[in-house]
Amino acid sequence: MVLRPPVEPMLAQARETIPLPGAMPGGGMLIDPKFDGFRCLLFTPVEDGQPVVLQTRRGAMYQARFPDLVAAAAQLPRGLVLDGELAVLEEGQLSFTALQRRATAVRQARVLAAELPAHFIAFDILQADGRELLDEPLWRRREVLEALFADHRLTPPWTLCPSTTDLAVAQEWLTEWTDVPGVEGVVVKSRAGRYRPGVRGSWYKVRRRATTEAIIGGVTGSLRHPQVLLLGRLDAIGRLRLVGKTVPLKPTPSAEVADQLTGADTDHPWTGVRFSARWGSRDHLIPVLVEPRCIAEISGDTAQDAGVWRHPVRYVRLRQDMTAADVPTFGGMQRHTG
Repeated sequence: MVLRPPVEPMLAQARETIPLPGAMPGGGMLIDPKFDGFRCLLFTPVEDGQPVVLQTRRGAMYQARFPDLVAAAAQLPRGLVLDGELAVLEEGQLSFTALQRRATAVRQARVLAAELPAHFIAFDILQADGRELLDEPLWRRREVLEALFADHRLTPPWTLCPSTTDLAVAQEWLTEWTDVPGVEGVVVKSRAGRYRPGVRGSWYKVRRRATTEAIIGGVTGSLRHPQVLLLGRLDAIGRLRLVGKTVPLKPTPSAEVADQLTGADTDHPWTGVRFSARWGSRDHLIPVLVEPRCIAEISGDTAQDAGVWRHPVRYVRLRQDMTAADVPTFGGMQRHTG
């Protein structure tokens, strides 16, 4: 069977630590760095007249937005389906902000392709020469993927994602590589695993997390029963800027925070501001604004865009020994804890 878009990508379960090899199905694992881009499946034509297709995780077709990758696909053989990460370089570093700009500015696609070149970081191959490989074990698919890069001498924008079976190397990636913009953790996969579209199966993502502080500027729920904390930091001129939101609080921390909250006056800096329910969503939260004086210690991953966390962070505790002046400024570095 020849694969045709859309195909749901296989998904990963979140884990706090890298699983031990014996805990993986089949007893072995392959570990890849987790790059901070857009998940993407690339399809090359099987027959004349068919287009190159770039399909996002949610099934959107992005080939018109990335004409540079479509043109570069002439290097690739027919009947190929790659799974990987779509990324953009800006000033020599991976930039999620630049990637978003390219993904949304359709009318400027060709101009931006010259200014902000896209790259495809391939970590799996689902079809080669028109032959579907979903039921092949991962170790065999990796061999085919490596052979593709070697046989066709592929160069950027095509990049072969690094992979290792060495737990010490993977731990180094998790602790050292994540200091580099654009790398947010590792993905652990069963070497014997088959590719299961849309399934959270034998893949596990482990993000590096760090603790830091932020100011509680609002909550969802109520003052007596806060559910989600809306977090801010002061910018260079003292304005409170939204930097993220927490996952829903459990009852004990919710009660702890509620004891310290005070409802805000009408001069709160976020009065009238609309808050998205989640990254990229058009749905909005209905916040209860509070006096921005309570400081929360939080744990977040490294995926940020211009100082704002893209994923919900975790509440750790209140820092009653700190004031807003002690909190890192908007865009300031967080403290890594490994």
